[in-house]
Formats: sequence, structure tokens, C-alpha cells
Amino acid sequence: MTDQTFPRIDGYKLLRVIGQGGMSTVYLAEQVSLDRKVALKVMLPDALTDGTNRARFENETRTIARLEHPGIVRIHEVGHTPENLLFYSMPYLSHGHLAQRKLAGDQPKITAILSQLLQALDYAHVRGVVHRDVKAENVLFDEADRPLLTDFGIALRRGSNPRLTNAGLAVGSTAYMPPEQARGQEVDRRADLYSMGVLTWEMLVGRLPYNAGDALTMAIRHVQEPIPRLPSVLKHWQPFIDKAMAKQPGDRFASAQEMLSALVQLEKQSGKAFAAVEVPAAFDASAQATSRATADTSRRRGLWLAAAGVVLLAALGAAYYLHLANQSTAAVIQPAAVAATQPATGLPAPTSSPASSSPVLALPATDRTDASIAAFVANAEEQLRTGQLLEPRNGNAWDSIEAAWHVAPTHPQTLRLTALLFDALGDRAERALHNGDTVTAKLAFARAQTLDNRRGGTGTAISLLQARLDKALDERLTVQLAKPETRKTAQILLDQVAWLGLDPARKRNLQARISAAQNGPTSASAQVTAAAAPVATTPVSIITVSRSDYARFATATARDAADCGKGFLGRSLRWNNTGNDRKPVVCVNAADAQAYARWLQAQDGHHYRLPSAGELRAQPTTPVAGWLSLCADHACTQRMTSGKLQALDSVRGYDNVGIRLAKLD
Repeated sequence: MTDQTFPRIDGYKLLRVIGQGGMSTVYLAEQVSLDRKVALKVMLPDALTDGTNRARFENETRTIARLEHPGIVRIHEVGHTPENLLFYSMPYLSHGHLAQRKLAGDQPKITAILSQLLQALDYAHVRGVVHRDVKAENVLFDEADRPLLTDFGIALRRGSNPRLTNAGLAVGSTAYMPPEQARGQEVDRRADLYSMGVLTWEMLVGRLPYNAGDALTMAIRHVQEPIPRLPSVLKHWQPFIDKAMAKQPGDRFASAQEMLSALVQLEKQSGKAFAAVEVPAAFDASAQATSRATADTSRRRGLWLAAAGVVLLAALGAAYYLHLANQSTAAVIQPAAVAATQPATGLPAPTSSPASSSPVLALPATDRTDASIAAFVANAEEQLRTGQLLEPRNGNAWDSIEAAWHVAPTHPQTLRLTALLFDALGDRAERALHNGDTVTAKLAFARAQTLDNRRGGTGTAISLLQARLDKALDERLTVQLAKPETRKTAQILLDQVAWLGLDPARKRNLQARISAAQNGPTSASAQVTAAAAPVATTPVSIITVSRSDYARFATATARDAADCGKGFLGRSLRWNNTGNDRKPVVCVNAADAQAYARWLQAQDGHHYRLPSAGELRAQPTTPVAGWLSLCADHACTQRMTSGKLQALDSVRGYDNVGIRLAKLD
């Protein structure tokens, strides 16, 4: 394909094709305004020809674009080409996908990947988003080699679209498809957990649990065949696999959080067995032979199985188009012939016509809300839309969702609305604190904490919210300290945010900043003397923050990059376009360093703060050429290099100034 045949998209320079599918083409592109590489997914002309479907697709895409989680590939922009082709842009991740990794038997690495993916799924599920296409190709790796889910809830592709291996085996989306999806029934978050079970098996063993010569037969095997057995060196995983890949959704893990907890428990109970092991080659060969024998037996079942295949294929196609249409009532296709291929597994018998083996259409409402909470859900959605979060009395989203919790606490709509209210309360708290309204901010933050506890949160969401509020507090203090007439109110503001839970080191930093603004700067010699002595007698170790370390923080908190001046040829310098992931992060300011310390403390439970010059001298770290330490005093007005202090502007970043932290325990 030549450059002239590429779609024209304002603001982007398309470089080359990096992926092709039945519904879209993915291009490597350059976003001109930000001078960054992106992956640009452009829908094919015939993929969404219906205007209603296109509008719904765009709406859902924008919903997914609001998912902000370090384990989910974000969508930067959604739009149309001049030819009215739908496109969206994402970060370009050049480290490949999970299907390209050889992980068989590497239990520690597999567990780490599963943990990241399950956390991402749980985040999306509580917000009412189901992925529907979890598979190895949809797990990409970033520069820090972290796994991220992509095509999140928007890849509404046919279940029979295959991915061919070298052996010619069709192992596309149907290779991960739960039985209910193969039968054309409605799916919920437990469908994603089934796919995660398949993905777990694939990573552990190095191949898929079911293999077939075509996508249709693959789907049938997920419906009818028993869950295969793991080799003896991995047998401790079998209960986990059995529950994740249960044929009935009700027999699976109830949530991604429950599946993650089971994974943690499995690791604890397995002890020394939870190391990298070698999967016997003989196991793989015998399993493949068993799969071929099963295929031969299936072929001998006669023409009725072929008829069943035709019906199932029709079901797959119809289910796809009906799901894409997303009607308020959708036809759920349950072919009678599929029941004939099933052993006695306890699966419910599908509806069938006595006159023929053609599929029979039932018309249940999709995504039905139980009648008992329908009114609460409708009220809450309207109240969230109009901003009536906590008031007026008896007419606000909090009360409506509270009522839904009493009636159906685990209903998907209840959990979805809880997540939406949490996000809205966080936004309100941030705006209020930015405006100096500590009363409103305190109330909104307290209610957000209540919601997070109620839904069984791990504390990560609250830590991220605290980081946002701390940034708002910092910005408000900057405004107050800028004018002599408002400087005295800065101390009042700091006293009124005790509820924010600032760590002592952070509070001392803010206090020093306020004192310096109100009382004037002390002499340079006094600053050096104060900075030279450690502020605490507690033993500390000094750690260096790399760019990959900082990238995880910036992604999790969506923190803006600090101003770092201009580089060669006038390019604006930022932390993410300077240096590389293995080197210390640079182009960060004092507020960035303080926010990173608080975030890191929330992640691993240790206590961190910025070190004093005395601590840096007492515990020197490996020197890095041309790299300064941030900060050398707790007001962040000085930096240290080669054991000497240097006054620098704490508000901006420098391309030779990074972060070192004191770890207190």
C-alpha cells in the first residue's frame, strides 16, 4: 500500500499499516501537534454502514475512552475521516502482544501478568463495561514490559473470525469464547472471566486448551467438551482453571476481584511449587493427539453434526449483528442442534421447535434491570446527569444509589452507578479544593471513601483521588501565596485539610513553603546549614527513580508533564521524551517529586519523603553523570550535585534534574 492510498485524517501523518482485520485497519501514525507516535484504528467502509449502529458505536467508544487505568490502553481521540470513516487513536506499543511470548511453566511471570489484567477488568466491570474479546492478541506490552488490555469493549467482531497458526489451526476469538456466547446468548462480566481462564491455560501450557481446524468446531468444543487436565507439574492450578472455565456462568468466579483473590491464595498455598517449571513435551504431544482423536470421533457422528455446525455458524453471525445493533430487545439464538452435540453436563436445554432443528428466537430484554431497582436506577442516572450528587434532600444520586444497594447490592447496574458516583464525587472534591472550598471538598471525599469501602476497593482508587486533591491543594496555595493580601489565608487552608491525610513530610514541605512566603527567604548560608542536617534520626535509604518508575505513576494519576524548557532545535522537553526508561527520570519539578512519593507510599506501604542534603551526603548513591538530586532541602528551593547545593526554580523541570527519595522503613 502506498502513502497515497492511506485515509486522510487531519492532524495525523499515516506512516504504515501495522494491522489488518475484518472491520478495520490499524496504522502507525504521527500525531503532528504533539509530535508523538500513535496507533490509528480506522474502520472499513462496510463495517458500520447503518447510521444508528454507527452512532451507538461512537457513543460506546467514547465511554471506553473515559476508562483511566494503568492496565488499559487508553483511547486518545475518536473522530471521522473526510470520507466519514470512523477512527480512534491509541498509544503505539511496540513491544508486541501476549501471543508472541513463550511463558509455558513460568508461574511467577504468568501470575504477574494475570494480576495486572484482572485488576484492569475489575476496574472496567464495576463501571458496566464488558470487554467481550479477551485474548492473547489483545494484551499488549509497553516500554516497561507491563501488560495492557486493548480493544476494550469496542472490538465487536465476529466470533468466527480466525487467527491461523503455522499448523493451520483456527484459534481466533472463538478460541477464547465462553459457551453462552457461542450459543448466541447474552453475556456479562463472567464471559471475560472464562476467557481469562483460557488465557491462563494458554500461558501455563504453551497452547490453547481446545484446538480445531476451523472456528466453528472450536466454538462447539467450548460448548460440549470437558475442561482438559493440566500436567502434573501444574496440577495445583487445576481448581483455579476449573472454576474460571466452568460451562455455566453461575459456577465461575463472580468477579475479577474474586478471581484475583483466588490467584493470590493459590500462590500462597503452592509454596515452593510456584516457581518456573518445565512443561513436559510429551504432555503437549499427547494432548494434541487426544484433540485429533476427538476431532475424528466428531466427524464420524454423521451429517447431523454438520447440520448443527451450519446452525451454530448462523447463530454466531446473528448474535454478532444483534449485539452490534444493541437493541432494547435482542433475539437470543439457541439452536436445537447444539443440544444434540452436548454430553450430559447439566447445561440448560435450549429452546427448539418440534417441527425442525432450525433456531428458535426468544425475545428477552437485554441488560434488564430488576423491576425492584428500576426506579432507583432511572432516578440516579438523571441526578448524576444534572449534578444532583448529594442534594437536594430526597432527590439526589446518593440516596437513589443507597436504595439500590439495599435492594440489590451486587446487581451490575448498582455497581455501575456506584462507580459513576465515585468519579463524580472525586471531580466535585477536586474542583472545590481548587477553589478553596474545603467544606464541600471534605464531604465529597468522605462520601467517595464510603463508596470505595462498600464496593470492596483495594485503596488504589482513593490513593489516586488523594493525589488529585493534593495537586489541587498545591495549585490553590500557589494562588494564595502569589499575593501579599492572601498569604495569611494559606495557613488557614492547610489547617483545614487535615482530612486529606497528608503524610508528615508533605505537610512539612507545605508549611515551609508558606513560612518562606510569609516571612521572606532566609539567608543562603542559613538555608545550606538547615539543609545539610538530616531532619530525622530514623535510618533511611536513598532510592533513585527511573523513567519507567515515573511512567507508571504518571499513567495511574494522569499527571501532566512539567515545563522543562526547550531542547535541541527548539523541541519542548518533557519527562517522557528525554532520556530512556532505564535512566533516572528528568524534567520533573518539586511538586511532581512530592506527588510521586505519596503515590509510591500508597502502592507498597513503605514511607517515603524527599531527602535532606545531609542524608544525601551520609548515604551517597551511585553517581549519575550530569544528574542532580531533587530536592536538597524540604522546601525544594535547592538541588544537590556532587555534594554541593545549587539554587534552582522548584516550579519547573530541568533535563539534568531527577528524583531521589528517602525510604524510611
